[in-house]
Amino acid sequence: MNELAGLTCDVDKIRLGILIVVGVLVVQTLTSLLWRADATLTGIALAFNAVAGVSTWLFTQRGGRAAFVVAGWCAGFFGWHVVGLGELAGWWTTGLDAVYLIGGGYQLSVVYQAVLATACGFAVHLLVPRRSAPGV
Repeated sequence: MNELAGLTCDVDKIRLGILIVVGVLVVQTLTSLLWRADATLTGIALAFNAVAGVSTWLFTQRGGRAAFVVAGWCAGFFGWHVVGLGELAGWWTTGLDAVYLIGGGYQLSVVYQAVLATACGFAVHLLVPRRSAPGV
């Protein structure tokens, strides 16, 4: 591992990954509360975000294999936002277009879905533990 100012690069990646996850959870929670399409879906979204938040907190406390759990949540969120982006782009139809529209605006919704899908994908990349190459 490379040392940089007393911290390993792996620790910096994990911290950045956690910050991205927390940012995504905050944005998703605020969006769910401000622009709710349906009370049931809002409740489900808030429950998913709460459980993902607890998983992230446990990961910060325990580390280790909990990274796979947090990366799994991020992968799920990535999939959700990619489906939303595809729905808004007209690539496929899920019947959930009202859920993916943020504030009723098409362009804002596309940007929102694209930014959160990218952030979640990047968080997965940062949080999935990797084996170091032999001899390193």
